[in-house]
Amino acid sequence: MPEPLSQSLPDPLSEPLPDPLPDPLSDPLSDPLGDLTARLRAAGSVFAEDEAALLLDAAPDRSENLEALVVRRLGGEPLEQVLGWADFAGVRVRLLPGVFVPRQRTALLVDLAAAVLAPGDVVVDLCCGSGALLAALLERRPGAIGHAGDLDATAVACARLNLSPHSVHQGDLYDALPDHLRGRIDVLVVNAPYVPTAAIAQLPPEARDHEPHLALDGGPDGLDLHRRVARGACAWLAPDGMLLIEVSPGQLSAAMALLARAGLVPEAVEDPERAALAVRARPRRLE
Repeated sequence: MPEPLSQSLPDPLSEPLPDPLPDPLSDPLSDPLGDLTARLRAAGSVFAEDEAALLLDAAPDRSENLEALVVRRLGGEPLEQVLGWADFAGVRVRLLPGVFVPRQRTALLVDLAAAVLAPGDVVVDLCCGSGALLAALLERRPGAIGHAGDLDATAVACARLNLSPHSVHQGDLYDALPDHLRGRIDVLVVNAPYVPTAAIAQLPPEARDHEPHLALDGGPDGLDLHRRVARGACAWLAPDGMLLIEVSPGQLSAAMALLARAGLVPEAVEDPERAALAVRARPRRLE
């Protein structure tokens, strides 16, 4: 007959406990920044020392929490999602896991919108993700009236952390918006997905594996959402309103053409320093 289990296991009170692992944050002889930098660099991080400093700041007193953050980063999760925030166009934006990370090039849309917004103007951020675009715009133009919309429930929850919750709406493009905004939008900013479906597999793992494909996939040519935005723009924009939408260089001519077919007058705006490209468009005036 086998021995009872309680007698087979060693008595934990009679066995000496192993020495605890050294805490790199409390060991005066350790070099937390150097050690973490080395781990990140070995994993391929280009900005290993900067990332290490940010991760250490995010968990200053809890080594276990720090290790959990490091494991997530080494697993390929975007640094901004691991930290829970991103700096974008002068504001710190809260981020949740699985939400699209705002790209610095998209700050071009913020600059273009801020240049024309006046107090009392209505500005709408469609495909808003974290709400970063609208948050940055309202920081610069606090007198504007802002609304944001996204189809993804996690993105909407995240945007409500960065914006007034009642101003963030869930739905498919214009379906998300309150009907009273129809024909009253002075500036419509849109960072719609524009990666061609077949190109998603070639994206860096940070985007491909950790950001929702809903926020990346623009259909066969990357412009499916742009067509839908264009078709509804004239109905939702004020007569002198402006649409601002991001595109890639290879899509520019097609994007300009589809906006023109929808009754808009498009103009390309490039920012070489940010490697950014956008199209601004207004409703065509009837003679």
